[in-house]
Amino acid sequence: MWDYLQHLSFWDWLALGTLLLILEVFGAGGYLLWIGVAAAGVGVITYLFPALPWSWQFLLFGLLSVLTAVLWWRRLRHAAKASDQPGLNQRGQEFVGRTFPLHEAIVGGRGKIRAGDSLWLVSGPDLPAGTPIKVIGQDGVLLRVEPNSQG
Repeated sequence: MWDYLQHLSFWDWLALGTLLLILEVFGAGGYLLWIGVAAAGVGVITYLFPALPWSWQFLLFGLLSVLTAVLWWRRLRHAAKASDQPGLNQRGQEFVGRTFPLHEAIVGGRGKIRAGDSLWLVSGPDLPAGTPIKVIGQDGVLLRVEPNSQG
């Protein structure tokens, strides 16, 4: 084993990187992607500097793994904050602030409205069908409503 470590080549690092990227395809959730990229990076560095000792190769591998993961994590956090469509994949958010007639009476705190092409469950004070209500929020698939004060 010691002899193997003494003679690590760029092919070993490229093979490790390829293996990690293949395993990532099978659903590691992004964890192995950046470690595989770091291994491939060490392979490139080892190709350029073939006399690089194995201890430096492992140190570079560790540093590149952490560096690539942190950079990607920071990029994801920044991208999530700077979204041009903050309500994407939150279908009910488009209805917040809008007024609709109550499709089915709210009884026991639950009723329905027709919004767009769908019926939505709503929660709010008991009201008869046809009452104009205003959507004030969303809890999962349930829209929170209140009587429309302008109607």
